[in-house]
Amino acid sequence: MAGMGEGKGKKGDNGVGNAIDFVLSNARLVLGVGGAAVLGIATLAVKRMYDRAISAPSSPSKMDLRSAKQSWEEPSWIGASPRLLSRDMKVNVSRSLQTLPTTCEAADGLKGASPSKKAQMDLKRARLRLSLQDKLFAYYSKHVVIPGGEVSRAKQAALDICAELRNFIHTKLPDMPLRDMYLSGSLYDDLQVITADHVQLMVPLILEKNLWATIPGEETIMNVPGFWLVRRENLEYFPRSSSHWDRCIVGGYLSPKVMIDTFDKLLSGSINWPAIGSVLDLIIRPVVPSETLTLEVQYDISKKLFIDFLPLLVMEDTMLIAKPHRNGRYENMWRQSFRTAETAKLRAQDKGDGGCRCCCLKILKAICKSNAPLNKLTASQLTNVILHSCEKESDWAAEMLADKFLLVLKELISYLEQGFLPCSLDTKVNLFLELTEEEIDDLGYMLYCSLSEPETLLNT
Repeated sequence: MAGMGEGKGKKGDNGVGNAIDFVLSNARLVLGVGGAAVLGIATLAVKRMYDRAISAPSSPSKMDLRSAKQSWEEPSWIGASPRLLSRDMKVNVSRSLQTLPTTCEAADGLKGASPSKKAQMDLKRARLRLSLQDKLFAYYSKHVVIPGGEVSRAKQAALDICAELRNFIHTKLPDMPLRDMYLSGSLYDDLQVITADHVQLMVPLILEKNLWATIPGEETIMNVPGFWLVRRENLEYFPRSSSHWDRCIVGGYLSPKVMIDTFDKLLSGSINWPAIGSVLDLIIRPVVPSETLTLEVQYDISKKLFIDFLPLLVMEDTMLIAKPHRNGRYENMWRQSFRTAETAKLRAQDKGDGGCRCCCLKILKAICKSNAPLNKLTASQLTNVILHSCEKESDWAAEMLADKFLLVLKELISYLEQGFLPCSLDTKVNLFLELTEEEIDDLGYMLYCSLSEPETLLNT
């Protein structure tokens, strides 16, 4: 009988465990990242309580020791969060992020512990922080930093091609109203990571002020802040063909797509890239198909550089580039670029206090570049999360890198939960606009799971 009783109890235990595992494994599919997170917290707490109830030790002293041990192993937020599932799952999870423990906080012990116990907990917390700090610096030096020689070769290749394109356009179309082309991008701001593989060739257009007017996206029927329309005006006084760029008009607006197609036909169909490449000791080929005009340049046996040819409009303080929406929407709208101003703001803050903001950004960029599921996060999104974090905490000293890294992760998850990341320079602009709800859920879920062991993000 005793054996039967024991077998029955064991079977019941497995049944509860299997049921809980089934619920957790399917929670994200049904409830999304917000629901899965809250359900996981609640279910894990119930499971722990059930396990304790059926395996209570006979000796009170053993129970005390076991409870004390579990208090070290379990995050304090599991038992401290009484929230149940509700209709507004994302709001609940966003609130829980305010008290969500990080690696440095996971060693928090019981409230009211003795001074010696508090000292031990403080020591353990400091060791955890220093351990992550060391791993971050090691990752930065081993995986993030690009060798100086590689950077120099990539810049020289880009400069040579820029000179060839400038000479060709001025010779072929001397009347095309352009300002001097210039190279731009993270490679020139010391913010590129892992390898020197992309730059932007900016092509500033000259527009007649009395013939063109810009309209912000929020004032159009599309209601899309961050994108602009460029409208042709004064047609009654200055008819079509009065401006060189009238050939790129669609429906009364200057079309960035037609602009790119025009340059694509000119550069792809008229330039002998193999001949130019042989002169420059490079292998150059246009990337096809491509939504933008991009050149692939092989400047070493195993090194490739991608150069994006970007027509640019500067209207007062607004920079607009011919870079289409990620999902192919708003073909006639120009994208507002905040990159130059964002980068200048970030670097100025680091220069002012010798902080680790740029270092943190480069680590996050390398993580996203090395992990395929995180590839959808852009440098602009990461930069803005750091800029928002700087408004909450001002101390970004180098020795605080681990704490700030975890802070930025929590802030990023919080913005993903909201589905809205405001641009630090224009809060109307949602930098998550081009991500789908499913992509936002997947990103949030992966980052949320990594908070318990952020070192896993550094595995390459």
